[in-house]
Amino acid sequence: MRLVISAGGTGGHIYPALAILNKFKEREKDLEVLYIGTHNRMETEIVPSHNIPFKSIKIYGFSKNILKDFKNCYLVMKAYYDVIDIFKEFRPDVVIGVGGYVTMPVIMAAKKLKIKCYIHEQNSIPGKTNKFLSRGVNAVFTSFEDSSKYFPQNINIVYSGNPSGENAGSIKSIPKTSLGFNKNKKLVLVVAGSLGSTSLNAKMVDFLKQCSSVDYEVLYITGKSSYEEFKKNKFSNNVKVIPYLDNLSSFFKNCDLIISRAGAGVLSEIVDAKIPSILIPSPNVANNHQYYNALSLVNKNEALMLEEKDLTSDSLLAMVNDLLNNKEKYDKIKNNLKSEKTISSSEVIYNYIKEDLKDVK
Repeated sequence: MRLVISAGGTGGHIYPALAILNKFKEREKDLEVLYIGTHNRMETEIVPSHNIPFKSIKIYGFSKNILKDFKNCYLVMKAYYDVIDIFKEFRPDVVIGVGGYVTMPVIMAAKKLKIKCYIHEQNSIPGKTNKFLSRGVNAVFTSFEDSSKYFPQNINIVYSGNPSGENAGSIKSIPKTSLGFNKNKKLVLVVAGSLGSTSLNAKMVDFLKQCSSVDYEVLYITGKSSYEEFKKNKFSNNVKVIPYLDNLSSFFKNCDLIISRAGAGVLSEIVDAKIPSILIPSPNVANNHQYYNALSLVNKNEALMLEEKDLTSDSLLAMVNDLLNNKEKYDKIKNNLKSEKTISSSEVIYNYIKEDLKDVK
């Protein structure tokens, strides 16, 4: 089998793509793979580091700048023809788009050449790119059960869950002592996202300074782009700040509480690791989808939510202290997470596509 997989921009797109790819590698002995990503985003480093053949195309996301968007239209069409040339050389049997604007020319080219193609939507509310691309693909895989209502009618929707979180519960954990934390103290992990969050980082400074008076420890992960500026602040010894942690989900089991944005990837990892969380959705995303991602957990009492407009050091500290000190409340969330059925998302995707390919001879 020859597989092309495409995703780009953030870890929320890249890591589900890698999980799907790994499942195909596991099940297909003669698999040939090609990953197509953007020329200047995270995937240019992450994908080659996994020894995966990688090709980049020059493309940018659309903005509200008319001149830039006019240029982007040209780049999308150029990328489309570049991908067609790549496909003619590689001759894929299957093309899978896993998010990011890079998938637009890739899926369009697959449709043009009548190659079996599929997309995966991580968020509860799909973005414009996936809504547009959904027409004519062989199936749309979704992370949330109720996402189907946001797609056009007559689209083949398959609920698969999110592949990026499926190993979080079984992966070998990283001891918290390896990062200098006390094994006998509770640990709160705060994650600002793979790219960091300027607005969240700014509001977290006072919260972390107030943590000097608490009896738990805190690990704050700023994101690589924000670390240099953030580390100029001084915090007490029970607070540690780092830019990034590889295999972050392998650290989840050592945490008592996770404070995070509500990207679909990290939510799937939180659910699979069964760790209570306080979710702070980013308000600066399309369709406010992080709010609805978080709401899907909050409605099942599997997490708490604090909107950024209500976020202060005092409000967050009060919420953290209340949850960590209220055993009944904490255990209720923990038990609800434990009762959540774990889906092998990449297995669902692989099995569906493998069955679908039986019609192609």
